[in-house]
Order: sequence, then structure tokens, then C-alpha cells
Amino acid sequence: MNTNLDTQVTGFIHSVLGAMGLQLTADQEETADHVRINLSGDGAEVLLRRQGEVLDALQVIVNTAFRRDARGDRHYVIDALEFRRGKDAELRQMAQFLVGKVKINGVPQEIGPLNPYARRIVHLAVSEDPAVTSESIGDAFLKTVVISPK
Repeated sequence: MNTNLDTQVTGFIHSVLGAMGLQLTADQEETADHVRINLSGDGAEVLLRRQGEVLDALQVIVNTAFRRDARGDRHYVIDALEFRRGKDAELRQMAQFLVGKVKINGVPQEIGPLNPYARRIVHLAVSEDPAVTSESIGDAFLKTVVISPK
């Protein structure tokens, strides 16, 4: 864990939120491959409007501002009021459902369009089953994930 970098990231987030007129609490949670920053407090629901677009944008800005060379293989996941945690669980469930459909009927299934963070969750969920594989298709920021039999 790079506490100095994580402190800089939290300070950066507070600056961005302050410019938005928000004073939220930022708690950090360390996992194997990322640091989850959970935001809470009065007004945090502003970040969740339009299906979390502001939250997604903040996450992209943080991960762009603090380049991979400074943070290694870890990335930052920005969440507010457990919104992303719930959406992540839904996405994993959908991926597992589609894996089941692929295994039953052998027909590739698509999910998307998804941003890079959501695609990663789907690919990780699919990788848990050795009978199927997944790939992202498309040439834009939002891509579709195709789940196919191996």
C-alpha cells in the first residue's frame, strides 16, 4: 500500500468534490488489485444521478491523474453510498447467468455496451468458469463483451 499516494488521491478527490460544493467523507478499502474509495455524507447522491455518470467520470479522472507508473498494477475504484458495489454484484450475476446460457445452448451471448471498469468485472466473472471465454468487441470507449464456449 502506498499511503502517501493514497493520501494524495484522497486530497485530490476532496478538491474535486469541494469544487462541486460537496463535503463528503472518503474511506479507503484495500483489496488485492485496487483501492476502493467509499464516499459518503450529505449530498453524495448527486454523484449517482444519471446511473452514476458523475461517479464514473470521477473514477476515470482519478485513474488518469494518478498514472499507473505511480500506483503499479492497482487502480482506484470510486464508490458512493455503496452504489457501485451493488451495480458490480448485479453485473457479476448477469455475467454468470449468461455463462449458464452459453453452457446450455452453446450460443455466444452479448452484454453491453460497457465501460472499461464494467467490462473488467464481466471478464473476471467469466474467467471463473473454464468452459467459457469472453472478449470485448468494438472500437469505442463503450464496448460489448461476448461470452462464448471455449
